[in-house]
Amino acid sequence: MLRNSRTRWGALSQLLHWLTAALIAAQIALGLIGTSLPLGMSKLATLARHKSLGITILGLVIIRLAWRTANPTPALPTNLKRYERALARATHAGLYALLIALPLTGWIMSSARGFPVSWFNLVQLPNLVGRSDALYHVMVSVHVTLAVTLCVILGLHIAAAIKHHFVLKDDTLRRMLPGTRPAPAAQKE
Repeated sequence: MLRNSRTRWGALSQLLHWLTAALIAAQIALGLIGTSLPLGMSKLATLARHKSLGITILGLVIIRLAWRTANPTPALPTNLKRYERALARATHAGLYALLIALPLTGWIMSSARGFPVSWFNLVQLPNLVGRSDALYHVMVSVHVTLAVTLCVILGLHIAAAIKHHFVLKDDTLRRMLPGTRPAPAAQKE
């Protein structure tokens, strides 16, 4: 089923979720590799890919948010405490905010340094700001801080999915996995 239901994420939501997850993993690797390379063509090519994937993630997040507003959101498990529900909502909101802020801060950082941002050399994006070394250095700090924050929140997100699946034994993870069915206990409800 393409659309979400009240109990399960639809195929499009699942695709966007797992595609974004894979791109985030690639972004972390490219960011770490790119910043550790000496200045040269290899570094510039790696960071160009990093920028292109960042713009891709920004586009996917915008699509995800639009799709999310047009579809029901599966309800949180009923066995969650009030603070766990609040933490789940805050974590998801934080992930969306970071997945918008990180590409934008990277884009501003590149613009402030005078480096072009293109999407896979197919589309040249406009500079968001003029050249400014001071702004560039601030954006480097902001971008790195947001990236570390994203890694922490992703860790919480993954830990929660594992807890739901192996400890609470509910369908939280299963309903985001393609080709899975509800657990036998959940089928009886």
